[in-house]
Amino acid sequence: MAVIQTMGLSKRYKDNWAVDHLNLNVEQGDVYGFIGRNGAGKSTTLKLLCGLARPTQGEALIFGKPVQDTVARRRVGALIEQPGLYPDLSGRENLRLYGVLLGLDSPERQVDEIMETVGLPSQEKKPVKQYSMGMKQRLGVGLALLGGPDLLLLDEPINGLDPEGIREMRELLLRLNRERGLTLVISSHILGELSKMATRYGIIQQGRMAEEINAGELAQKCTDYLHLKTDQPQKTAALLERELCLNRLEMRPEGELRIYETVDAGAVGQILARAGIAVTELSLHRQDLESYFLERMGGADHV
Repeated sequence: MAVIQTMGLSKRYKDNWAVDHLNLNVEQGDVYGFIGRNGAGKSTTLKLLCGLARPTQGEALIFGKPVQDTVARRRVGALIEQPGLYPDLSGRENLRLYGVLLGLDSPERQVDEIMETVGLPSQEKKPVKQYSMGMKQRLGVGLALLGGPDLLLLDEPINGLDPEGIREMRELLLRLNRERGLTLVISSHILGELSKMATRYGIIQQGRMAEEINAGELAQKCTDYLHLKTDQPQKTAALLERELCLNRLEMRPEGELRIYETVDAGAVGQILARAGIAVTELSLHRQDLESYFLERMGGADHV
């Protein structure tokens, strides 16, 4: 089931297209990592999806209904940029106040549950201005959970956290996904950390979707392999499988072969030379997660 679907979603500020005909698809149960350089349009997209901004062009559907639909919006919780907290109130008081503003039935019961869920002391009376960054971010997630949403939109929820805070936030978000079945859309520039959570990714470049890819496909693309091209690819594959006892050799379009096993490139060349097979390309392909993302985002600066 499609939880989010955008068709040509666009937002222009004066002469700048912050979001430019974006097509984005999020399925139920996804932990969707939304990745792009600073200024690529991540935050603007999330604002469009939760109704904080109006599109210039295009359409966005949430649970099959327009973003403006009241029923659909009640199923969405959001933490965009910094949580809007009242610094002189405690975390509990912030949650209770927002619950009243949302018109929730029995907000007190929800407050108790949310405080426990996000790992904050339920009877803590300390004002939010004395909270650590990690506590503030967890409280921000707690505010997004008010009303029992089915979808969370989280803009840089681990930004500025120390390693322990990052781990706590990761565990919280994964628990919400696994135990409550929440669909999560998480924008972040901390690529390694996002890879520990995401099941699917959307890579945005200059307001446009550069690629949507699931975690399995990404892992395959980031696996080291020996790249090989010859004038006789079929014969090459059969010969190498027999001579080197290969189990992970893949035939690709345009005659490319990929060997996903540790083999000696020199030995491969010698085997093919003895068989009279001309090698046109032979190289070791190395690509880690970060380099792949940077390439798709259009460069390494200002991620």
